[in-house]
Amino acid sequence: FLFDIALAPEFKAEVSTKDKVDYYLIDVTEDMVNNQVKAYTQRNGKYEQVDVYEDNDMLKGLLAELDENGNTKEGGIQVEAAVMMPSYMKNDEQKAIFANAKVNDVLVFNPYTAWDGNATELSSLLKIDKEEAAEMKSNFSYQVEEVTRFVAGELTQEIFDQVCGKDVVKTEEEFRAKVKEVIANQFVADTDYKFLIDARKMLMEKVGKLEFPDALLKRIMRMNNQDKDEKFVEDNYDKSIEELTWHLIKEQLVKANDIKVEQEDVVNMAKEATRAQFAQYGMMSVPEDLLENYAKEMLKKKESVEGLVNRVVETKLASALKSQVTLENKTISAEEFNKMFE
Repeated sequence: FLFDIALAPEFKAEVSTKDKVDYYLIDVTEDMVNNQVKAYTQRNGKYEQVDVYEDNDMLKGLLAELDENGNTKEGGIQVEAAVMMPSYMKNDEQKAIFANAKVNDVLVFNPYTAWDGNATELSSLLKIDKEEAAEMKSNFSYQVEEVTRFVAGELTQEIFDQVCGKDVVKTEEEFRAKVKEVIANQFVADTDYKFLIDARKMLMEKVGKLEFPDALLKRIMRMNNQDKDEKFVEDNYDKSIEELTWHLIKEQLVKANDIKVEQEDVVNMAKEATRAQFAQYGMMSVPEDLLENYAKEMLKKKESVEGLVNRVVETKLASALKSQVTLENKTISAEEFNKMFE
């Protein structure tokens, strides 16, 4: 009976107020609030028939192929009730032809030029196959029959209640403040994640390079990846050791801070994950029974449970470390923050 013994290296992972770690505060701008509020009002919007075309309106009319003399081509393509949105055209000159178009106007344009010869777009508009569309360079007339415009809904108490819950807010000012608060809360998880990355880097540098039984670990790595060649181990061993080092550091910190994961923590994290998903679709007030049902479904899968446990540990660890180190608060834009992960 043969076995190998490998002892974890001895080291001490600890932090103090002497340790400085950047903590990024993402600025919630008025544009962010405006865009979110606009999204809510658009949900309650409606389509209206108007007389004069403006950008982003939708047109419906008779489309007819013209000959080289500008007359309707005998036997040419004709599409009744053809729907177009000129704002999606690729060519600005062709797009400009439709500016201020009125019902019953007849306009002449070139679909091939308008959509840069995109066969898919042309095939859909002209009701022909892609091969034919790719060669269709004729001018067409378009007689406008309808101009349809999407009009966003008004900010009403109904929207306030849909988004925030019954009678939670009563005015637009209160609603915008609530929206800003929700956006800021959504950023907290991202900023804590970045904090933990920076804290990890700081701790790895403090602990320094640890000694591991490299020959044994490489042998185990080869055994666990028999479908890979020898180069795989050489290419990935250093990264594997880096992750192992952080795992050992994290174990010490979790123990030192008496971090425990209870069933309630995992359920609450599942609810938070669900709440965040709904928030992406603009739902800030999610019924508790709906959160419970989604959480139960997540907890049925082993992979989901493992992921949730890791998130609970890292959330609690980030909270503990934030109170023990010196935070270097830095306010930045969402764009600047996202660039850090590119």
